[in-house]
Amino acid sequence: MAGPERVRASLDDLAGSESPGLQYLVLDDARTVFEYAGGWADLGRHVPMALTTTMMAYSMSKTITAAAVLQLVEAGKLELDRPVTRYLDGIPYGPVTVRQLLAHTSGIPNPIPLRWVHLAGRHATFDEDAALAAVLRRHPRLSSPPGTRYAYSNIGYWLLGEIVKRASGEQLSSYVVTHVLQPLGVLSQALGYVVPDPSHHAVGYLEKYSLTNLAKGLLIDRELIGEYHGRWLSIRSHYVNGAAFGGLVGTARGFGTFLQDQLGRRSRLFGDATRALFYAPQHTARGTPSAMTLGWHIGDLDGMPFFYKEGGGGGFHCLMRLYPDRGLGTVLMSNATGFDVRKYMNVLDAEFVR
Repeated sequence: MAGPERVRASLDDLAGSESPGLQYLVLDDARTVFEYAGGWADLGRHVPMALTTTMMAYSMSKTITAAAVLQLVEAGKLELDRPVTRYLDGIPYGPVTVRQLLAHTSGIPNPIPLRWVHLAGRHATFDEDAALAAVLRRHPRLSSPPGTRYAYSNIGYWLLGEIVKRASGEQLSSYVVTHVLQPLGVLSQALGYVVPDPSHHAVGYLEKYSLTNLAKGLLIDRELIGEYHGRWLSIRSHYVNGAAFGGLVGTARGFGTFLQDQLGRRSRLFGDATRALFYAPQHTARGTPSAMTLGWHIGDLDGMPFFYKEGGGGGFHCLMRLYPDRGLGTVLMSNATGFDVRKYMNVLDAEFVR
């Protein structure tokens, strides 16, 4: 069996067993090498997963936020090593810089964010500024001195969204759509900050026999908990409170277009020097590598280096990667919180990058 045939057979086995549904995409800078959609987008209504079905991307949003920040740096509207207080008022964290926010070395705390969501029906009246202010009041102290160590922070990227708003005069979501997605030709049906069509949006699920399900009363707002469908518990449609750290909704194809731009000889989003900065490994103040760039994590698959961003939350889990030495990008999206995207992507990607 050839590599793509093995991959398709593996995905057929995973879809419906390890996750209700899946999307998987492999591409280079000019074409789609492989794509797959299988399983179910909605078990209750028996809607199959399609290539055009949207899913919650959660923290994969952070890399797109980082691209927006670097555009503004390139335009001279932001400075990486200036304190955040130059751009935002009332921030309790002291001399944290924009670079440190991007690289997760700010020392800003990272409380569990699973409750930082709201039902889709409340989105039109949701006050994101008030939600962020409440989080800052509850978590006003740094976990470590700025620059001393890598420590992931959703709050840090939420603040980056506010910085984009201050520097550009636009809401983060509007800025990204206008200056990142539209220049790439990404339509709102493929990637954006709202569900474009609820009938083509996947339902997210928790596995019945999982620790997350057992602890759901503590981790997840009860109004989000839906009905069981066999061994899957549905999560009601919702949005993340902070667009910058987890608000994107889309398809593997939508993210794939962004990856293709990054694989090309020239990016349509920024110049060569800024794109190089996007992938430059970062360090702590003492020079310790952080396995992080200004927006990407750094990994390797059997010695093959890649840049990646993972996202997961209430009912979804996804991952995108760039393999610069192979000129390939991959995206794997699932509508199951507990789906092990890293494990299965290692197996799937190996068929194309080794």
